[in-house]
Amino acid sequence: MKVPLLDLKPQYKQIQDEIEPLLLEICRSQAFILGPKVQECEAAVAAYCGTDYAVGVTSGSDGLILALMAEGIGAGDEVITTPYTFFATVGAIARLGAKPVFVDIDPLTFNLDATQLEAAVTPQTKAIIPVHLYGQMVDMDAVMAVAQAHHLIVIEDAAQAIGSEWKGRRAGSIGDYGCFSFFPSKNLGCFGDGGMVTLRDAAKAKKAVILRNHGSEPKYYHQFVGGNFRLDALQAAVVTIKLQHLDGWTAARQANAERYRRLFAEKGGAAADQVVLPVAQTNRHIYNQFVIRAQRRDELLAHLRQREIGVEIYYPVPLHLQDCFHSLGYQQGDFPESERAAKETIALPIYPDLTDEMAEWVVASIAEFYAG
Repeated sequence: MKVPLLDLKPQYKQIQDEIEPLLLEICRSQAFILGPKVQECEAAVAAYCGTDYAVGVTSGSDGLILALMAEGIGAGDEVITTPYTFFATVGAIARLGAKPVFVDIDPLTFNLDATQLEAAVTPQTKAIIPVHLYGQMVDMDAVMAVAQAHHLIVIEDAAQAIGSEWKGRRAGSIGDYGCFSFFPSKNLGCFGDGGMVTLRDAAKAKKAVILRNHGSEPKYYHQFVGGNFRLDALQAAVVTIKLQHLDGWTAARQANAERYRRLFAEKGGAAADQVVLPVAQTNRHIYNQFVIRAQRRDELLAHLRQREIGVEIYYPVPLHLQDCFHSLGYQQGDFPESERAAKETIALPIYPDLTDEMAEWVVASIAEFYAG
C-alpha cells in the first residue's frame, strides 16, 4: 500500500466549491496585492490566535525578519534560539547581522529547553525566539519569566503551530510577536508562500505594517528601511476559507495520533522497545508532524520507503553544525540532545485524511522491521 507523507488533494476536494469562485472573483478584479482580502484574513487570524493585531506577510521566514527589523535588531546583538529547527529561524537572525545563540532542546518535546535560557543571556542579548516545533508549544511561562527579567523581546516562531495552546493561550499570543507560515504543507496552508505576524501592541503593529511595504508611509515617503513583505490577496483568500475548517482538520490529526498510539500498543510487537512515540505535554498539540524516535533509524527509513511509506527526517543536521554557521564556533557535542534527535527521529504520515488502513500499514511495516 502506498502511503504518502502528505496528500492535499482530498483537502482541496472538500473545499474547492468555496475556493474556486473566490479565486475567480479576485482574478476578475485584478486586485492582487494587499487590499480587503488581506485585511479580512488578518482579522480572522488575529481572532483565531487571540491577539489584537495581525499583519499579512510573504512567508513565515519574512515574518521573522520583519519582527527582528521592527525591534532594530542587527549587528552586535544576540538572539537566543534552538539549533533544532528549520533553517529560517536562524537564517533570519543571521541575515540582519545579529548573532544566534543556541540552547539545547527538551528530549521529550524537541522544543527549546527553557530552563537553559537564563545561562545564555548576556548584555548583548536582545531577543528570544522560541520555536513551537511539530505543533506543540514551548514552556512559555519559563520563556516569559526570563524575557521579563532581562527586558528581552520574545518572537514566537509558530510556523508549525497555529492553534496550539499553552495553558489555554494560543501560539502567537504570548510573546511580543508570533510568526506563522502558510506554506502549503502546513496545517493551515495557502497555494504558495504566505505568512502572518501576530502582535498585541498597537505601535508595534503599525510599524510592522509600514515595514512590510518598504518602510513607506505615506506612499513614497520612508521613515524606515523596510522590505517587500506584502501578502497576496489570492493567498489571503485561501487562508481565510481554510481557517474555517482548521479545527476539524486539527481534530483529525489528533485522532490520528491517538490511533497510532493504540496501534503501536496493540500491534507494534518488538517495535515497542525500539520506538518512542511523541509526548503531548501541552493542552493542545496540533500535530503538524508526528515524530518518533527509532533505533537503527536510517535502516528503518530505508525499509519504510521501500514499502512506499512517506517518511521524512526533520532535521538531519542541527543548525550549530551547518557549514554556514561555522563562524559561531560551535562544535559537535555542544548540544547533545539536538544532535541525538537529528540521528534518531522520523516523521510519520499524520495528515487529516490518513485512513485506518494506511495507519495500520505504517505500524505493521515498522513492527515487521524490528521483528526481522
